Amino acid sequence: MADNLKVEELDQVVVRFSGDSGDGMQLAVNIFSTISATVGNGICTFPDYPADIRAPQGSLTGVSGFQVSIAADKAFTPGDLCDVLVAMNPAALKTQYKFCKPTSSIIIDVDSFKKADLEKAQFEATDAAGAIAEMGIKQDVIQVPVTSMVKDVLADSGMDPKAMLKCRNMLALGLVCYIFNRDLSIAEKFLRDKFSGKKAAIAENNIKVIHAGYDFGANTHASVSHTYNVVSKQTPAKKGRYMDINGNKATAYGLIAAAEKAGLRLYLGSYPITPATDVLHELSKHKSLGVTTVQCEDEIAGCASALGASFAGALAATSTSGPGICLKSEAMNLAVIMELPLVVIDVQRGGPATGLPTKSEQTDLLQCLFGRNGETPMPVIAATSPADCFDSAYAACKMALEHMTPVVFMSDAYIANGSEAFKLPNLAEFPAINVPYVPESLKGTWTPYQRDDRDVRYWAVPGREGFAHILGGLEKDNKTGAISTNPENHDLMTRLRQSKIDKIPVPDVEVEGDKDNADLLIVGFGGTYGHLHAAMDEMRAAGKKVALAHFKYIRPLPKNTAEVMKKYPKVVVAEQNMGQLAGYLRMKVDGFVPYQFNQVKGQPFVVNELVNSFNEIISK
Repeated sequence: MADNLKVEELDQVVVRFSGDSGDGMQLAVNIFSTISATVGNGICTFPDYPADIRAPQGSLTGVSGFQVSIAADKAFTPGDLCDVLVAMNPAALKTQYKFCKPTSSIIIDVDSFKKADLEKAQFEATDAAGAIAEMGIKQDVIQVPVTSMVKDVLADSGMDPKAMLKCRNMLALGLVCYIFNRDLSIAEKFLRDKFSGKKAAIAENNIKVIHAGYDFGANTHASVSHTYNVVSKQTPAKKGRYMDINGNKATAYGLIAAAEKAGLRLYLGSYPITPATDVLHELSKHKSLGVTTVQCEDEIAGCASALGASFAGALAATSTSGPGICLKSEAMNLAVIMELPLVVIDVQRGGPATGLPTKSEQTDLLQCLFGRNGETPMPVIAATSPADCFDSAYAACKMALEHMTPVVFMSDAYIANGSEAFKLPNLAEFPAINVPYVPESLKGTWTPYQRDDRDVRYWAVPGREGFAHILGGLEKDNKTGAISTNPENHDLMTRLRQSKIDKIPVPDVEVEGDKDNADLLIVGFGGTYGHLHAAMDEMRAAGKKVALAHFKYIRPLPKNTAEVMKKYPKVVVAEQNMGQLAGYLRMKVDGFVPYQFNQVKGQPFVVNELVNSFNEIISK
């Protein structure tokens, strides 16, 4: 069989690991992603956590899937369907098989396909072969005795049986590394770095198991006729030091970088809420960098405490998801009328109400734009990818500090939990953050709502002699800062707060693809960028004239928005909601009536579905 084994060169492959929550699927994908990123591949991951995270072991509702796309160059999406599916139990096979290509290979832990396991997953079959036949699976199924092999490999390790089973993911990873010709030395380093010191034995045991999985593939050729190789095509200009990063971690790092650049302490007041909790967890690790985190009792306290920290002179942030934005709205209102810098991080999830906490949507846009009482203008920035969360968080902080306003930073569960290769930035190259502190020359004459030529209120940090002042939620007189119910003053203050936001400079929206002669312009915002870009690329490869305009800055809109929206004969706005961006653009651009593509499934777009829909629009 060795003589017949071929190595096939591919530009992109998709691997999906699936099993019970707790089976370590995320760790396996993280290691595989790191290996691939280290050799220069583009990566894009998608974790598909179960909504019922406390479901019984082996049940259909408790399956956790984690998918990664490995590309020779940039990976825009985690892929619609996978080339390899790893299913650690019958429930994983049953629920995840729908994500397989017709040509995919499927790896199962045959030891987990006993009669009792199959019954939990509602199979009538009593063994693995019967389950495969019952589902009508035609693809190659590699039946690996994962559990028994792990026990054999670790028999002399001194580990208890329960601890041994936690290593099953590493055996599957080793086999996948064989199939895709991955170097295990990088995996070894990853594990030794993760489990160092007193936990070094854990690393060595996992490394033994990875090698056992790799050797199983090498010795049996994994019952497949091909192995695969994805050779990096990254250009020299993209060389640098990279790390695998998810959106939440990138967000945390962006906040830290902005605080460092501005010379301020960073404060995060937050209530833990899926899928934003990891922002709090990550920042709590960095007290040495001047970061203060407070896990608050509720969402209101999280936002209000951050506002207090802002008044005291810190770079303040609060993190949440859509249900938390509802609760924070009063304190966000207060930040607007007090004109204090505050970054409100909204990692969107499926709604409404408790909804789908582990799933991804874009349904908070109108809430972030308008979900407050009174005229409450606030900038809104939407990150476009896991790595872009760093740049977008930095931009949100810069905007908040330089224009003395709360800013909403929008992410979503897909890019927050998904990861990609992140080129470590040089902070010296980032734009300066110029905080509008009240000049000493105004000492004795300054009033709390005195402004510069951009209508930005000067910031007087408490403790500066001669600049004592009071802020609050009641309307203030523009000249004196005293409480005012004067109708003309209220109208003036409302217009000044709006003018301040309107004057914030943001980059023009860029058009990619056939920007000069496109028959169709695709429009989106936030975390759908990768899928929309992939759809555009596929259509252009088929000879269609298509362009993409993707919005990162939503309020204020780029100045060229109307020009771009009216330039093309057909425009489609694609979003994971029922048309919130489309409605907002219709409000802001006279006579703009776009086509719409809307899905609210709690899942990322499927590129093939986008392409089919967009082709229909072109043909109308």
